[in-house]
Amino acid sequence: MDNLKTRLFKEKVAKGFMHLSGMLVTGSLFFIIGTILYKGLPYLSWEMVSQLPKGGFYMGKEGGILNAILGSLYLAGVATILATLIGVPIALYLNIYIKTSSRLAQYSKLMFDILYGIPSIVYGAVGFTIMVYFGIRASLLGGIITITLLTIPIVVRTVDEIIKTVPTDLKHVTLSLGATKWEVAKVFILHIKQGIFTAILLAFGRSIGDVAGVLLTTGFSDNLPRYIDEPAATLPLAIFFQLSSPIPEVQGRAYASALILTFIILIIVICTHILSAKQNKHKL
Repeated sequence: MDNLKTRLFKEKVAKGFMHLSGMLVTGSLFFIIGTILYKGLPYLSWEMVSQLPKGGFYMGKEGGILNAILGSLYLAGVATILATLIGVPIALYLNIYIKTSSRLAQYSKLMFDILYGIPSIVYGAVGFTIMVYFGIRASLLGGIITITLLTIPIVVRTVDEIIKTVPTDLKHVTLSLGATKWEVAKVFILHIKQGIFTAILLAFGRSIGDVAGVLLTTGFSDNLPRYIDEPAATLPLAIFFQLSSPIPEVQGRAYASALILTFIILIIVICTHILSAKQNKHKL
């Protein structure tokens, strides 16, 4: 009887901690979003999202952040495409071409887990080293190199986890019918295509919100980059520079810029949930 009371007490305590953790996380989320809306919405305008910054924009004069919005989309889009083209084949190789129980597969997945957790500033330092070695100046190309390195582990680990949802018998049955491993890979791709899109969206969301990695490699410019070797502005850097200003109006624009970035991330999260639901619905 005493053991039962002790177990029930421990269960109530654990349940209370879980409820408290949930309320803290939810409250923090609403506090962040509420702060951004309260401080940024009054400064949000069509002029801000449709114009390039004019002279003295970061001193409170006219203009917008169109250069930062498009720069972020260019950077995140190209880096995500490259990371997908590299990461998806790696995930397929680790799950189809070699045994998942082999040391190579286990050590490779462990390595990607470590790379997944490395701070983005480290990738920025690595990208900067690569740029110095090849003589690349701070530019859109430098940012793409860095963010591609940052997002490859995200794509690999996400696709790897999605492949685990595929029944193991599917691989054996396909091989028993005389299919090659490449044909097995194509079957897997068709089965997890919604999951691959989810991985792409996660990588894009991570790319567009990174600031530490691009701080050393992308540079900053008030103009739109016409070529890949020109500096490019990004939304996180624009927010950083505006918040550094002592002028209240410029700081308000920083929160408006953060609101735009949050809206983009929100769209990505919604699309990710929709694709995840479709992936679960079409499981074999």
